[in-house]
Amino acid sequence: MKFDQPATLNPIDRARVVGKPVDRIDGPLKVAGAAPYAYERHDVAPNPAYGWMIGSAIAKGTINSIDTTEAEAAPGVLAVLTHANAGALGKGNMNTARLLGGPDIQHYDQAVALVVAETFEQARDAAKLVRVDYTQGQGKFDLLVGVKTAQPPKSVQGSPADTSVGDFDGAFKSAAVKVDQTYTTPDQSHAMMEPHATTAAWAGDKLTVWTSNQMVTWAVKEMAKTLKIAPENVQVVSPYIGGGFGSKLFLRADALLAALGARAVGRPVKVALARPQIPNNTTHRPATIQRLRIGATKDGVIQAIGHDVWAGDLPGGDVESAGLQTRLLYAGKNRKTTHRLAELDLPEGNAMRAPGEAVGLLALEVAMDELAEACGVDPVELRIKNDIQFDPEAGPKRPFSSRKLIECLQQGAERFGWSKRNPKPGQVREGDFLIGMGVAAAFRNNMAMPSGARVAIDGKGRITVSTDMTDIGTGTYTIIAQTAAELLGVNVSDVTVKLGDSSFPASAGSGGQWGANSSTAGVYATCMTLRGMLAQKAGFNAEDALFEDGMIKAAGKAIPLRDAVGREGISVDDKIEFGDLTERYAQATFGAHFCEVAVDRFTGEVHVRRMGGAFAAGRILNPKTARSQVIGAMTMGVGAALMEELVVDKRFGYFVNHDMAEYHVPVHADIPEQDVLFLDELDDKSSPMKAKGVGELGICGAGAAVANAIYNATGVRLRDYPMTLDKVIGGLTNA
Repeated sequence: MKFDQPATLNPIDRARVVGKPVDRIDGPLKVAGAAPYAYERHDVAPNPAYGWMIGSAIAKGTINSIDTTEAEAAPGVLAVLTHANAGALGKGNMNTARLLGGPDIQHYDQAVALVVAETFEQARDAAKLVRVDYTQGQGKFDLLVGVKTAQPPKSVQGSPADTSVGDFDGAFKSAAVKVDQTYTTPDQSHAMMEPHATTAAWAGDKLTVWTSNQMVTWAVKEMAKTLKIAPENVQVVSPYIGGGFGSKLFLRADALLAALGARAVGRPVKVALARPQIPNNTTHRPATIQRLRIGATKDGVIQAIGHDVWAGDLPGGDVESAGLQTRLLYAGKNRKTTHRLAELDLPEGNAMRAPGEAVGLLALEVAMDELAEACGVDPVELRIKNDIQFDPEAGPKRPFSSRKLIECLQQGAERFGWSKRNPKPGQVREGDFLIGMGVAAAFRNNMAMPSGARVAIDGKGRITVSTDMTDIGTGTYTIIAQTAAELLGVNVSDVTVKLGDSSFPASAGSGGQWGANSSTAGVYATCMTLRGMLAQKAGFNAEDALFEDGMIKAAGKAIPLRDAVGREGISVDDKIEFGDLTERYAQATFGAHFCEVAVDRFTGEVHVRRMGGAFAAGRILNPKTARSQVIGAMTMGVGAALMEELVVDKRFGYFVNHDMAEYHVPVHADIPEQDVLFLDELDDKSSPMKAKGVGELGICGAGAAVANAIYNATGVRLRDYPMTLDKVIGGLTNA
């Protein structure tokens, strides 16, 4: 099915099942420990051996030699693999660095060896006996230094690195009110619950990897290219993923090393990265330096808006696209955005939940708060005043497909009690605590990807949906079951969903907030094809056929679905493809975050007391699972605001705090009840589901709302994330 015209009234609009808060169908398996994750596939890979990765002890340089003699003689050791004996390897298109390093080293903790042994403990202990001799090179690890030689990247998420509309410099210079500030965000780690883990097994020349990966089709291509084998000889299976946030979008070292180890020892091999290995060996969100310049009239109408971004990555890597939302979020006739990429020898920077917008809004939405204060305008009103219903760079010829930012701000403010906020900072006290409220807009681009599915109905009327789509804790199993149930007129309990296997039709995969909308649209396309076939078999006109209560009804007749299918059953493959609607219409999701904090005036400790959010993201396919996604994203926003930072040792080029003891993320005690409101919205230009993504929207702007609340509470304006208590108390002391 080609989706190239706005959706009209269709069977999803009946909303019998879709749009309802259905419990997660995978929930019982997970709470019972019966959902097999990648490292637990004992059923399919009997008698496995175990691998332990050895990472580079330097960030830049060369391996002179690797002595594996002692390790190979250790109890239980079956093999020690290095670049010297692993065989010829290629490099996938989606990994900036090689997954097995040597002789040259590209970053700290780059895999340089794998020890395979009978037990996990034997492999781990033997790894300590491997001796690697290095020549350490001179690396570049400091973004502040790197900005001096930073260059424009070729593109930013497929868009130009820089954009310019009107006369930004002239308009900013002549503006009555100006904001010109620099904001910094640190390197951040995904910190998902399940580590990167893989079980690999070979059957002749065919490889199967049970791994934790968000994009199964990508993984097949990357593994085949890296091992230099045919893609049809690679099967990737990833039905359950314990969180990814972008860290598992691409093939990682655990999968490659498990495959190499299994090939070397002739039996299945399990490899899991230990938690301290993950931040440096895998990907992270890169640090940014962002300069925001906004010029406005005295009453807050933006005349000029500019956003300059600097970020770093390994040679050949990508820039953090922190200026993209500024191209679309607010009006202003004169506009300018720039992105500059500094080459650094730190571990690879790559996608982390809402790449670009998540950190871009940490800067933009604080700058908007500063503009509101400078103009004496309420921060909510300022944002409403600068709303725009079309792409401000392209003009009215490219309207938004749907945009309810004003409604989000208004309804969110009313629900949160924004009118009770004292606009003057530092005025509200409760004992030793200073109380403040903050607001920030939420914005995330809406993307769609081609997605396929197979829908089969057996002779008893049981429906099975198969697609290589993944569920990274987002509720994919459930919304796909809801979609099939809606379209075929059955209960959710009558649908079995099979995910995460490359032998199934290729899907959109989980990433970029496109997964839910795209994958359900793929199921929609397949079910619509199936409906037409079944209606024809039943002797009905497909356009008139109604599927409900397990029946096909038309012209006053009703036939049970199982009878129309027949004893032999029926199976259909189809997919959704998208036309040029994203070019004709700007497509995005919107929201408004509100936060109340209490700051200890003696210690500078920040306590988040209340959070609220109002969001417009098309049809909400399942409000229960969607709310779960949003409150998780809001929580990550609190982490970005208050505590999350990978600390760089600029002498040796590695992240010092590479475990969960020292890389701090919010815990239950840090997060109160979070209120989430979804606005009624259908976006007929997004997909036949009229839905959009929502899982990344919740992090966008959340941290800025916290930052703005801290300022309202204390009068301390911080622009360097995270806003740890030493920075807060420093401001309070100097105030």
